[in-house]
Amino acid sequence: MTHWLIAPVVLPALLAPFIVLAARYHIGIQRVFSIAGVLALIGIAAGLAWQASDGTIALYQLGNWAAPFGIVLVGDRLSTLMVLLTALLALCVLLYAMGSGWDKRGRHFHALFQFQLMGIMGAFLTGDLFNLFVFFEVLLIASYGLMIHAGGTVRLRAGVQYVLFNLLGSTLFLFALGALYAETGTLNMADLAARMALVDPAETAGIRVAAVLLLMVFAIKAAVVPLHFWLPSSYAEAPAPVAALFAIMTKVGAYAIIRVYTMIFPPELEATAGLHGTWLLPVALISLAVGMVGVLAARKLDRLVAFSVIGSMGMVMVATSLFTQASIAAAMYYIVHSTFAAAALFLITDLVASRRRDLYLSPQPPVAGAVPTSALFFVAAIAMAGLPPLSGFLGKLLILDAAFTTSAVVWVWAVILISSLISVVGFARAGSVVFWKAKSVTAEDAEAEDPPPILSFVAVGCLLSLLVAHTIFAGPATAYMEAISQQLFAPEPYISTVLDTPGKLSDPTKGAH
Repeated sequence: MTHWLIAPVVLPALLAPFIVLAARYHIGIQRVFSIAGVLALIGIAAGLAWQASDGTIALYQLGNWAAPFGIVLVGDRLSTLMVLLTALLALCVLLYAMGSGWDKRGRHFHALFQFQLMGIMGAFLTGDLFNLFVFFEVLLIASYGLMIHAGGTVRLRAGVQYVLFNLLGSTLFLFALGALYAETGTLNMADLAARMALVDPAETAGIRVAAVLLLMVFAIKAAVVPLHFWLPSSYAEAPAPVAALFAIMTKVGAYAIIRVYTMIFPPELEATAGLHGTWLLPVALISLAVGMVGVLAARKLDRLVAFSVIGSMGMVMVATSLFTQASIAAAMYYIVHSTFAAAALFLITDLVASRRRDLYLSPQPPVAGAVPTSALFFVAAIAMAGLPPLSGFLGKLLILDAAFTTSAVVWVWAVILISSLISVVGFARAGSVVFWKAKSVTAEDAEAEDPPPILSFVAVGCLLSLLVAHTIFAGPATAYMEAISQQLFAPEPYISTVLDTPGKLSDPTKGAH
């Protein structure tokens, strides 16, 4: 049992109250401890990912209570990758919050930021469905506080809408957990997976209800149509660093679907046969189409970026819903890409908003720092639209290739290609109006303003650099995603490690560093 596995949860959980109690009125001290904590998280997450890279499955039993009775944290390739992704995103977002001064507009930004990280890390590492619910609630509380950071009527209204939709999801989650526990007597993921294989197919009504409810809950978190209504207003009205951090929030829903429906309810399980392809693939295709049409129809830049998140999640869910090793690997590659691309676009939108009267897509006077801002927007838009040579293009190719051997190949190819064209037109229109047509305004109308702080550009540049690295190292990254997928579709080592049964070292993908 490794004690490092609990560090990504405990570290932000300790930093948050410390910041509240000892540094409430000292923004400089808050910044120092926040940055130090996130840098430590990156180091710990990198170590855990390296440990899991050869197939090793790390286990931490809280209080040394064995599963399924005790609370366990589990670190495999998938969970440690998501933890590392979150830590890297958090550093870039924190740098932008400091550079732009967003963290000074409310007293508890850094404490709430750490609580948010605690919830995200816990959701990725937990090996128990009930504790996944607990970490979802930690996410909800912290994210609401961050959403209404700096106040405002519009932001408060969007925050209330966000909370109401997610409380609905939490209620459904409890119903699903109750039904599942009534049928199986456990909520530990590994134990559930072992018991599902023994369930009589003739007595699975309760299990099917639980599986459908869980899929609805995770679909709400992932903003899948028609459960996406909370996202456009919530993300568009949230402070820019918060919206950028929320780029990983929808991925929590995608992660939960991948984890639960490859291990507990795998495609070959007779009790839930047909659930994946019958329901998830059609709504994923609709989500992709709705998101990209929203990009084209958006009248404000922040709404455009919010709809692009819906579209990117539709792309992720299209790959996920195929539930093959190739499609899950493609989904994982695209998850990393879309997280960095969406976060960069939200931060760039704030750079534009800080130097413009509003974010409506209409010609306005030129803004200070327009040249570097437009360059950053150009790169981020290419990435999100999926144009070559960046990782969005490679991710779409992987998804198209994964769908080629399936019965839904025509629908998947048609929707992806058409929606990609629509997104290109939408982003090109927005960029031309905001940055090019601005020059048509007379110079007398231009406002003399200082350019945005250098640290803001550095933060966005870091996100785009990570995108470029994800493109350059696409070969090793894809190989690692394939290893993740292979481990997901062979859950026996995971189950035996958590339940401490023989065969825990039987992972065929495990080898020496």
